[in-house]
Amino acid sequence: MSGVLRIDRVVTSGTFSLDGGTWDVDNNVWVIGDDDEVVIVDAAHAAAKIVDAVAGRSVVAVVVTHGHDDHVTVAPELAHTLYAPVLLHPGDDMLWKATHPEERYWNLDAGQRIGVAGTEIEIIHTPGHSPGSVCLYLPEAGVLFSGDTLFNGGPGATGRSYSDFPTIIGSIRTSLFTLPEDTRVHTGHGDHTTIGVEAPHLAEWIARGH
Repeated sequence: MSGVLRIDRVVTSGTFSLDGGTWDVDNNVWVIGDDDEVVIVDAAHAAAKIVDAVAGRSVVAVVVTHGHDDHVTVAPELAHTLYAPVLLHPGDDMLWKATHPEERYWNLDAGQRIGVAGTEIEIIHTPGHSPGSVCLYLPEAGVLFSGDTLFNGGPGATGRSYSDFPTIIGSIRTSLFTLPEDTRVHTGHGDHTTIGVEAPHLAEWIARGH
């Protein structure tokens, strides 16, 4: 290992399309690693900005938190440019194929651990926003990369195809709110939060019902 573990955020802009609608979105792409190697979390919109953030380091994997098109936009391009595998939970195969029908990915499994920069990232399967949604937990840094499962202010959207509100609530309750309260949550869109800030609001979200 060379250097200290660090986390860089790249914000990219584009669109998200599903169920016949299209919306403008800004996405957080996360680059986790040290001076030698990194893992990329999500592959949104603009490959060049992500490649610039990698800055010539070896890429262990491009991990996509779920298969919605705004999170996998440039995954094949990054794979080819950076000689890295794309990892996706197979529960989102139908979403991946809607965007990249001719491209392949490697299966991402619940409980899988990905080594980078002398530490390990743990994969937590958190269905609800989509069947194959995952979060990435980095215990050494006290950080969770929540994709679109948990945001500053509530759970990810569940009003579209392949999503389910009771399922996302169950995932958050049993898999995320059991983490230490000071765990910093880096989200797929918008600002960070912590487990301790969000956990007291679970009953409000359930009452709200979306």
